[in-house]
Amino acid sequence: MSSQEGSVEERRTVTQDLIDKLLAERQEMLVRFCEVAGLEPYHRSTSLDQLLQSFCQVLVDYTAFGHFEVFGRISNGSERRSGVIRVAEKIYPEFVKASEVAVNFNDKYDISDHQLELDHLSDDLSQLGEELAVRIELEDQLLSAMLDR
Repeated sequence: MSSQEGSVEERRTVTQDLIDKLLAERQEMLVRFCEVAGLEPYHRSTSLDQLLQSFCQVLVDYTAFGHFEVFGRISNGSERRSGVIRVAEKIYPEFVKASEVAVNFNDKYDISDHQLELDHLSDDLSQLGEELAVRIELEDQLLSAMLDR
């Protein structure tokens, strides 16, 4: 095998590992989202506090991974395929919007630094769910381009 072929295989492996990690982060986030959403009506309890804290951490990890690992790979020039770059440029503004909703949710419901208010949790989860659905759709477009050989 030539060094160029090895390099292509290595890049494919890196790409597949990145995709696998993103999908695992997404799956964990969705499971936690459903756990929190399934507790409605919301009443202050230690279990809800812990579940929200856990969900917020997973949500932040998932959001950050998409930005810093997936889009970071594209912005730093590691991704050279023009099709992937075109898709990334097309979806990025909506991707950022969805991520901002996730960060705002975390800021409001991460209880590590403030008192938890549950008055709007149901509405906030609904809005977050809608934005996560958009983000997942956008990610799938990008992942599809990344898998296209």
